[in-house]
Amino acid sequence: MSSTDNTTGTTADAPAGGGLPGFEDVRAAARRIAPVVRRTPLWRVPGTPVLLKREDLQKSGSFKLRGVTNAFAVAEPSRVVTASSGNHGKAVAMLARARRIPATVVMTAQSAPEKVERIRELGARVRFVEGGVAERNRLAESLAAEQGATLVPSSDHADVIAGQGTAGLEIAAAAPGVEAVYVPVGGGGLLAGMCLAKRAWAMPGAPDRAPVVVGVEPASAPRYALSVATGRPVTVPPSASVADGLRGQAPGRVALPLVAAGADRLTVVDDEEIVRAMALLWSHGVVAEPSSAAAVAAALRAEHTRDVVVVLTGGNISRARFDALLETAGRTRDTAAVLAAA
Repeated sequence: MSSTDNTTGTTADAPAGGGLPGFEDVRAAARRIAPVVRRTPLWRVPGTPVLLKREDLQKSGSFKLRGVTNAFAVAEPSRVVTASSGNHGKAVAMLARARRIPATVVMTAQSAPEKVERIRELGARVRFVEGGVAERNRLAESLAAEQGATLVPSSDHADVIAGQGTAGLEIAAAAPGVEAVYVPVGGGGLLAGMCLAKRAWAMPGAPDRAPVVVGVEPASAPRYALSVATGRPVTVPPSASVADGLRGQAPGRVALPLVAAGADRLTVVDDEEIVRAMALLWSHGVVAEPSSAAAVAAALRAEHTRDVVVVLTGGNISRARFDALLETAGRTRDTAAVLAAA
């Protein structure tokens, strides 16, 4: 696998009418979301320097609740529309139900059935679209305009990015001396937020040196790595990967400048590496969906002199799919007990 050092800028523009978020926006988001979002723990993978930021233990089962909670707090919507591969849609559906407002989630026909069902159980309407992420996002924008609803993007939005960055503030407080932070890259909002949060390591009492921030993409969809390397946004063809949450085709217009300025390295992993990482975590009682395991795989293959943190972004995966993927790694034992406890 290859990696790209971040030494090239980008000419991507922020959306019309909006600006890029900053470190103070992340700190403001932390105050807004505190009553709703859990402060998740760090957990060491035994025998390794890897500490997992356990966002799979978040109320919605993923880190997405951070950005959604901040976006809802700022916009105070009366109706919402979003596009999602699953975890973001679940977080939107949870908050919409709590606020008793209508929610529509646009998903592709290839979305994981268990995620679709959970979103429906939470009361949101699911609309399917043929095609990929680009078609899904266009339909969500169209529906929001038709319904007069607030569009809550899954990643490429200043308030969402600021909310995702709050995970970085927690890492800085709990593990100030870590060597690196590894982040899986789907839409890029979490990585962009982590880049903003790096300033937390420069606050009074913190170490002089911030950790290296590493973004991890599937080998089939390295749109951020290519975009940063070329200095311009690069769109990749629709791709197949076990990491369904990381299969975006284009970098975000808000996220890309932040990633280009703040990420220290971008690297890719293949499906075999992802499934091996899932199997290792499972052997220690942790159920990780493939998108989470991608960053674990990248951290485990690198050499480190100090501890590193991997943001374990979510654990929303069905028993059947989890078993099927682990069987490909030669793990055929019953996982029911692990999944029941997760």
